[in-house]
Amino acid sequence: MFFRRQKEAKLSFTDHLNAARNAGFTVDGTLVSRRGLGCVVTELEDGQAGIGEAGLLVHGNEVARLVHGGYQMFFVTRDGNKMAALADHLKALHEFTEDLSEAMGATSMYNNALGTVCTGHLYDRVQDRDHGVAKRPWE
Repeated sequence: MFFRRQKEAKLSFTDHLNAARNAGFTVDGTLVSRRGLGCVVTELEDGQAGIGEAGLLVHGNEVARLVHGGYQMFFVTRDGNKMAALADHLKALHEFTEDLSEAMGATSMYNNALGTVCTGHLYDRVQDRDHGVAKRPWE
């Protein structure tokens, strides 16, 4: 008897969204949410699902991203409003991202599995660093 490896089944984008829905997430278009946290899922070139930045849901369906301020973490909205991230927020966000990546069949990276990952770092001494070319001291 010969042993054969089963071919991996390629899931489509809608299959990934249905897997998230079956795992207890709410899917509204490309916004996947659960218990006040959410993330936008995009369709990649090969039909797979790309999990975007996860964050706190504010104003109904806007995802506030997590930013490290050097001394504290904040949730920042698109219009610049900041809200302090509490320890409960960070734990819930970490569980949300791990559960979503497991449900959608995404690869879980070691450094992401250790804890909550910030998408931006905005320290007080480095203002406007993420907005193009920084102003030089002699200018």
